[in-house]
Amino acid sequence: MSQTLFASVLRLNRQDCHALRITDPYSLHRVVYSLFPDIRSELDKQTSETSGIQFADLGGDFHGRDVLLLSNREPMEKVDGQYGEIRTQPLPNHFLSHHRYRFKLIVNPTRRNNSTKKLVPIRQRDEIAAWFVERAQANWGFIVEQTQLQIDRVEVLRFQDKSQRNVTLAQAHLQGTLQVVSPDLFAASFTRGIGRGRAFGCGLLQIVPLIDPSCNA
Repeated sequence: MSQTLFASVLRLNRQDCHALRITDPYSLHRVVYSLFPDIRSELDKQTSETSGIQFADLGGDFHGRDVLLLSNREPMEKVDGQYGEIRTQPLPNHFLSHHRYRFKLIVNPTRRNNSTKKLVPIRQRDEIAAWFVERAQANWGFIVEQTQLQIDRVEVLRFQDKSQRNVTLAQAHLQGTLQVVSPDLFAASFTRGIGRGRAFGCGLLQIVPLIDPSCNA
């Protein structure tokens, strides 16, 4: 990796979630982004320059929820100086040097309609699987064995953004095994996130290296 990346877990208890008014993907986006100084200019934002921040809602229970973060800078220790607990560590330099990984991912599966040019969510599981497998090799630097690809959940979320505009976000929760075929492209995909909807918790590749036992023989 050419830059240091930081993996963090934000733990919010029930009282934190209530105080921070976390009710939908936008409110969680607001909380996560408040942990980092905004280093982008207005031009960067208009040209869709990456924020350097990714997150995935790991869910929770009656007592609270966990949020996984990946960032190119360290987060603050608490939200608004008082809420939540954050554990952070830098990723080792060799983390992206492996050939195979086990992965989990929340992705926004969409296709652009040729007639209307609008993005259309993909909802059928077999179509989502085909879409993901195709794009993995073409755009993201890895291949996926489709027979091992598991789609745990498909959902459509509706909420309002900062400007009170209605947002519809399709999400598919995937897991499986990937093999890196283009190390540079894979590193960029991991660092920047994949697909659309990244500001609202999509696109973070949660990966664990799979070590070949013969390498330790």
